[in-house]
This record gives sequence, C-alpha cells and structure tokens, in this order.
Amino acid sequence: MAESEPPDAEPKNTAATLTVITPSTAQMVVPAMVADLGDAAALRFIDFFTANIRNPNTRGAYAVAVRGFFRWLEMRGVGELSAVRTHHVSANVEVLTRSYKAPTVKQHLAAIRMLFDWLIVGQIVGQNPAAAVRGPKHVVKKGKTPVLDGDEARKLLESIDTSTAVGLRDRALIALLIYTFARISAAIHMNVEDYYPQGKRWWVRLHEKGGKQHEMPAHHLLETYIDAYVTTTGIGADKTSPLFRTLGGRGRTKLGVKRMTRQDARRMIVRRALQAGIITKLGCHTFRATGITVYLLNGGLLEYAQQMAAHESARTTKLYDRRNDQVTLDQVERIVL
Repeated sequence: MAESEPPDAEPKNTAATLTVITPSTAQMVVPAMVADLGDAAALRFIDFFTANIRNPNTRGAYAVAVRGFFRWLEMRGVGELSAVRTHHVSANVEVLTRSYKAPTVKQHLAAIRMLFDWLIVGQIVGQNPAAAVRGPKHVVKKGKTPVLDGDEARKLLESIDTSTAVGLRDRALIALLIYTFARISAAIHMNVEDYYPQGKRWWVRLHEKGGKQHEMPAHHLLETYIDAYVTTTGIGADKTSPLFRTLGGRGRTKLGVKRMTRQDARRMIVRRALQAGIITKLGCHTFRATGITVYLLNGGLLEYAQQMAAHESARTTKLYDRRNDQVTLDQVERIVL
C-alpha cells in the first residue's frame, strides 16, 4: 500500500510537458528532466506505469516513490537525467530510512531501479544508477497481521444481524475471507458467476494478483452464507454483476449495483468488529491469517494451506501461521507468583 511522500521542503517550480492519468486513480507528472529529453523519453516514462505495471496497487505505490525521488533530485540541483549517479540514489535511501520502515524504503528503491531498467531498454539512458544500491536489511519470520482465534471469528460471524441484505452480505464476505484464505481484492472482484456448482458442491473462483484465477470448493458453512445472501437479495439472475455490492437507494439501506472497494470492506470490518465487542484492531488481511492459522491448528498441512492461499512459496504461507502465538501465551501464564 502506498505511503505518503517523505517530508521535505517544497521544490522549485519545474516545467513538465505531460501528465500521466494511469488506469488507477493515480496521476503522475512527467519530471522536467525526463520531458527535456523529448517526446520519446516522456512516452517511455508514461509506459512504465501504464503498460509495464499492471497491478493498480503497485502502480500507485511506485508512482509515489518515483515522484518523491525526482522531487528530491530537483531540490538538490540535479537537472539532467544523465547526471543522476549511484550516490544520489544512495543518499535518497538514507533520507528515506529516517522517516520510513525498511519495507517501504525497499519498495521505493525497487521502483527507482525498475524505472531506470525500463528507460535503458528504451534507449533513453545508458546506465542504471540504482543497480548497485542496497536497501536496508529486513528479515521477517512472522507476519504482523492481527489474527482472531476460532472462538472470536465465530463470535464475529454470529454477531451480524442477518435480517437485512447488508447483514447477509457482510457475513458472506467475512466468511469467504476466512474459509478460502482470499485476499480482499480477489474477493470483491468476484461476480455472481464466480460462485458456481460443480458436481455436488459449490465452488468459488477468485481473481488473484497477476491475472491468475484460483478456484476451490466452498466450505459447507460458506455455502450456507452465500446461498442465503444471493437468494434473499435476488442478485443470482445477473451472473456478470458484482457479488459484493455497495449500499444504494434512499437512505442507503439497500444494496446498490456498484462493486465494493477495499476501503468499503475495511470500514465494514471495523464496524462489525466494534459491534461484536472485539478489541483487536482488525484489517481485511486479518481473516486470511485467521483462516490459515485455524486450519493448521486443526491438523491441516502447510503444503495444502499454500495451495489454498495461492502462494508461490511456502515461506509466504508461514508468515500467516500464528500457532506459536498461542504457545507463547501458554508459557507466559506459567509464570505464577
């Protein structure tokens, strides 16, 4: 997720010839030192964001990183792209480490490195000043995503008032995140047709990162929740419409036709957690970690958890495995005075 740009003084006003309006909501002004090299350089810069980077979240984060880097260069009097050297990139990384954590700094460095590689291939520049720069060391053995135990997750689902279409939607979405280990982006991009029968069971089709489709059978409780939601709301007939929709109509008490966004889902989750009396600070990713941890606690295998979560590596899945949290808590309680 993109963070705010590094705090610094405002740069001098510099000219730019083009503004990139990317397929996401981000806008990117072509830096003056790129625009000065002509239309070919400016268009190559635009293509880096619009053609080379397909994930809208990555595109937005990289736009923030690149914009901040060129602003920083301008404030230090670097006016030509060919004048950017390795020590400039290194100094920028040092500045970033004062305000940001290692993952954010590494992301900024990756954006700069990828941009210059792209410009080299397009014969705009001859070398990559970021190629030899090392980012801050960052080793993660356990994820920081807050998780719920099985009882808390059940309490949350049971606390939702399902006498309304909104309640049925919220229960179905949260259950989907838990029982399929789905990313929130994959869940909200589901259409009605992505919940479908196959054999004697119902399946879900998730649209994961990189344009990948991930299909898996629905847990029997998830079937119950989605069936109740789809049947009661009557959205089953329009197969190409969004499965999870925002509120609409007078008083915004009924489902509309627009697809929920990640921000809509996050606000809903926070609201439902407060109503259930859960004090843990939840996010959309909480249920991915909760589902994986509960699955493993009940005897599930890591290799299957990896497949269900659509992870490329088991190391990534392990970051969501929070079984040791309970072990640590049990041991702490042995300190009896």
